[in-house]
Amino acid sequence: ISPRQSDQATPALASRYFYPSRELPRDRELTLATLYAGGVLCGHEPARKELEKRIGKFDDELKRARESADAAHEAAKEAGRHADASASRFQVAYAEQERAALAARADYTRIIESTTWRMTEPIRKLVHVARAVVRFISRGFKRAPVEPGRSNEQPEIPLRSFSVEAELVPLVVPSSENPRWSIIVPVYGQPKITYTCLKSIADTCTGTAIEVIVADDCSPEPASESLAMITGMRFIRNAKNLGFLHTCNEAAGKARGEFVILLNNDTIVTGDWLNAMTSVFADDPRAGLVGVKLLFADGTLQEAGGIVWRDGSASNYGRGQDPRRPEFNYRREVDYCSGACIMMKTTLWRQLGGFDERYAPAYYEDTDLAFRVREAGYRVIYQPHAEVVHFEGQSSGTDLAQGVKRHQVINQKTFEERWRATLATHRAHGLSPHLECDRNATRRVMVIDTCLVMPDRDSGSLRMYEMLKAMREMGCRVSFVADNEQHPDYYARLTQSLGVEVLHAPFVSPLSAAITRYGGDFNVIILSRCTVAMKYVDLAKRHMPEAKLVFDTVDLHFLRQQREAEVAQNAELIRAAGEMKTVELETIAKSDVTLVVSPHEKSLLEVEAPRAQVLVLSNIHEPSPGSRPFAERHGIIFIGGFRHAPNVDAVLWYANEVLPRLRANGRGIRTTIIGSDVPESIRQLAAEDFVVAGFVPDVAPLFDAARIAIAPLRFGAGVKGKVNLAMQFGVPVVATSCSIEGMNLAAGTDVLVGDDAAAFANAIERLYDDEQLWVQLREGGLENIKRWFSRDHARRVLKNVLDL
Repeated sequence: ISPRQSDQATPALASRYFYPSRELPRDRELTLATLYAGGVLCGHEPARKELEKRIGKFDDELKRARESADAAHEAAKEAGRHADASASRFQVAYAEQERAALAARADYTRIIESTTWRMTEPIRKLVHVARAVVRFISRGFKRAPVEPGRSNEQPEIPLRSFSVEAELVPLVVPSSENPRWSIIVPVYGQPKITYTCLKSIADTCTGTAIEVIVADDCSPEPASESLAMITGMRFIRNAKNLGFLHTCNEAAGKARGEFVILLNNDTIVTGDWLNAMTSVFADDPRAGLVGVKLLFADGTLQEAGGIVWRDGSASNYGRGQDPRRPEFNYRREVDYCSGACIMMKTTLWRQLGGFDERYAPAYYEDTDLAFRVREAGYRVIYQPHAEVVHFEGQSSGTDLAQGVKRHQVINQKTFEERWRATLATHRAHGLSPHLECDRNATRRVMVIDTCLVMPDRDSGSLRMYEMLKAMREMGCRVSFVADNEQHPDYYARLTQSLGVEVLHAPFVSPLSAAITRYGGDFNVIILSRCTVAMKYVDLAKRHMPEAKLVFDTVDLHFLRQQREAEVAQNAELIRAAGEMKTVELETIAKSDVTLVVSPHEKSLLEVEAPRAQVLVLSNIHEPSPGSRPFAERHGIIFIGGFRHAPNVDAVLWYANEVLPRLRANGRGIRTTIIGSDVPESIRQLAAEDFVVAGFVPDVAPLFDAARIAIAPLRFGAGVKGKVNLAMQFGVPVVATSCSIEGMNLAAGTDVLVGDDAAAFANAIERLYDDEQLWVQLREGGLENIKRWFSRDHARRVLKNVLDL
């Protein structure tokens, strides 16, 4: 027996039972795999009896576990019934509170517009003080209300707080002779506050090509004197006080950068704010104005984009809530972003003439600018990954009846009159902000998958990532939920940057509660993979009756399991595949639409589920062939995640059966294995010509250097991402028949095929030396990607699914 037939060493047996290929340690634990090797493969009677004994004990334990699981399931069903009743009571209470809030707002409006209000200025000042105290107390002891279906539980990690710098010390602000960004900081006095802002710029913009223009609006003490300890900025001083609007327009006219950034002096920029804002323009050619997530000094949320209501009044979305909540952390198009921190391309700013002077000296100029940006055909986008602290009220105070602040009321009327036709499609003040914040959504889609989308780790994630991206480009509001409730920051941010809301614990937990209480807002729910769909399909049908229910199989699980069982010749796997088939077909019957990834699976379901509406939505790729010619490429490449059993089996089969045949010719062709979660059984096979690279964040350079890609799968279902990916990069593929099923590939024209070890090795050697054949297969693979796996093809299918 070869030691590679088991992860453990064989037991200590008499030599008549076997011929060891090398000396093996004798002190390892006799695992089931070891006993199987000794008792079944080697025929050792004591090992076989011990194996039978342990299997009987395992069956007893499995029976008890199933009984416990059944009991737990019944308890969960009972708890679900109680939860549904509680949800109904909550919805009634929420509706009553919303009606009370609207009535209170109407009373407030009548008071504000009354003659009595204008005559009671002294009392009003006292009221402002009282309100400030109340706000302070409420922030300390009350939690903000949440939308239906969203948990109000808070993370254990407290919010970070911020403060103004206590002293002014020498400071150098980065500056460039050829700036890419021009940061305009308008000031009027307040040197400590301005110093705090400039210090945050210095702390976060080291090594960047910026210029900072401090626009002094005729401060009593010139800013160039009060901030003389700071170097690196350009000071511009108005001859007389012009107000915020004129000061910004004057300073922006002197900007030299590609981008102009307006930044209030009472702000603190944090983290990678500059690159986060700029990335929006790189990702979206229609981006016109980009705003940030504004925070209060205590770390709570001040604004996650602005909402403008039908009467022209405006609200800071999410004000006073936890800025980490999912609804405030995805990139989206908004009505406006506060002028406390906005970025535009300098050319567009000048094309629009900057702020409209009818709103001088201040207020509503930023809202009007956002509407004009949209009118010009561009988008106004909120970027949550740029966080800026704003000491609200430091610039102009908070009293609506005096000073510059009174222009907020005056300019609201001016704004409403100008944009009345546009505002007619907006809701009345305060109604459904969770819908108004995405008012342009053509469809509202909830997607549930097993885990967060990790497009650099597996082909299923890459396909889902492209699906999410396509739905966003079609104007859908998309909310993504990982069934395991994980929230790894990098992958969540990656999905949020597409404009997709990522619902996660503790804010949305449990998932079933979100469906129960919030599902009515969605037009479509997509359940990805059978393991997810079987859990939530009944709940979704009950609480989302108006939503189209889409079951995305990713691949037909029962088909893959059947084939694995056939390769392993395992009766237990055959039984499990039969059970999975029953569950999968039941889920298909309950769904409005079923997505499969290959025509082969569609044909299979036409027989197994003839009444189902089945559409093919395959992997999604765009050709991006590497530039290296045949002669400059070397070696063989395999890619695949190793939590997927077919990939483990494929690499072990290749290493044990195919690679020895390649080694026999003595050419030393190197094979590189790429993929996450590599098991020890594969790692221990590493050699000079068999490199186990593991997870690689950027695989493009490796594909650009490789001459051949391999797909030695012996079982599986669906379309194989490893084949798509190799062809996307222009690397010809040697595969088994199983690996190219349903991919419209012609053997010998688009791909070489070998189903046994000898044929597979011969195909590799033939392709490795034949440049003409290599070029033919490369071109055939690229054409296959264009025809069957392009983004345009996927969009056509998704439009059908979403009824767009």
